[in-house]
Amino acid sequence: MDYQRYKCIQVTSEDRVLTLTLNRPERLNAANPELHRELAGIFQDVREDQDCAVVVLTGAGRAFSAGGDLAWIRSMHSDPGALRNQMEESKKIINDLLALDKPLIAKVNGPALGLGATLALFCDIIIASDRAEFGDPHVKMGLAAGDGGPIILPLLIGICKAKELLFTGEVIPAVEAERLGMINRVVPAAELDRAVEELARKLAAGAPIAIRYTKQAINRHVSFWVNLILESSLALEGHSFLTEDLVEAVDAFREKRRPVFKGS
Repeated sequence: MDYQRYKCIQVTSEDRVLTLTLNRPERLNAANPELHRELAGIFQDVREDQDCAVVVLTGAGRAFSAGGDLAWIRSMHSDPGALRNQMEESKKIINDLLALDKPLIAKVNGPALGLGATLALFCDIIIASDRAEFGDPHVKMGLAAGDGGPIILPLLIGICKAKELLFTGEVIPAVEAERLGMINRVVPAAELDRAVEELARKLAAGAPIAIRYTKQAINRHVSFWVNLILESSLALEGHSFLTEDLVEAVDAFREKRRPVFKGS
């Protein structure tokens, strides 16, 4: 498999373990149009890669992913074509993550927010550094949480706690995420690489067909809710991109002040 066309995702392979590294460290690996487009293609390529047994998803630098790039988010308020493309890509990212038939480990080295949290939490096993944190702050940007949070969080931590986190946009530390059952394990930052490598090698040495079929069976639970919710949640998020509250949130962030939302 040729991964040379990917510019914002670094792909490395060792002993049948493929590592995908979100590679915009200067922007905390926030998604811009190019990275988002690459995310909508790479998991399908990985599925077809016969030399890969296990996949690790991580971020370069000090973050896993801070979500969406602010300028890109703001631009979609007045660009319906870009917004439609983003929504279609978002749908493909989620479905491709579920269709990937190889074990997928999230190595969360730092903040995983918004889209970053969705990417991490849709992985099969999530191991985080004690410096990591998780949150879906869509509402703080005047946006409906549509790209995965309303699906995966209730499945992981229950509806009541999911509502609290999604309504407030609260960001929680990795130790709290582990306590809630949102992620599998927290390790000291210095031990993250070793912990993920040990697990990846253990899975790579396992029975590939048995693991693949087991993943397919378990993912039917998640796929049921994706099929039920994703189209409508993305549509609602798309509508919220057109509000003035989004513009106010972006302006307030840039001006380092508290936004004043008007519900318009």
